[in-house]
Amino acid sequence: MKAWRVVLIALSCLLLSGCLVTFKEPLPGGEPAPKGLLGKWTSTNAWGEPMNLELTRLDDNHYQAVSYFKAKPKEREAYPFTVSHHGDRWYLSAKVPQFGGHFTMAGFELNEKHELVVYNLDLEQINQALGQKVLSGERFQTDDGDGVLINSNMEQVFAYLDDPANSDVFVEAVRYQRQAKAK
Repeated sequence: MKAWRVVLIALSCLLLSGCLVTFKEPLPGGEPAPKGLLGKWTSTNAWGEPMNLELTRLDDNHYQAVSYFKAKPKEREAYPFTVSHHGDRWYLSAKVPQFGGHFTMAGFELNEKHELVVYNLDLEQINQALGQKVLSGERFQTDDGDGVLINSNMEQVFAYLDDPANSDVFVEAVRYQRQAKAK
């Protein structure tokens, strides 16, 4: 599995159909993570493989995601990320070196079932926003699918994301459960 794909899985930004939305700018300033985000999580990826995710604090408002497959616990990848709360949503952002050092962004929530649910941006909806000139950006191709690099500043991006008419721009990517503590 390519290292960049592990990055995206680690941050739960593995997108449907291999499509990727990246940004020239990171999320504005990191914020403290919401209570309950940090810790050990487990899920099954799109290929049916059990995987684990450990989210820890690096310093004040910087965090790290460590992802590994249950079958290969020693093959771990660690990636730093920040979180931000804007409007009614929490977001995470990480640098994606494989795409020119640009940033990826995902929405997330800790639901009433104590699950960590991560949402990705729908590439089709983002392409529509580009076509309507609501956002600016450029399309790119990778070996694993289509992508788009958003050039708009984050204020413009959040204006688009916060608009109730765009509430369906996020699609559920993965759902994690809190990992049971070993006895």
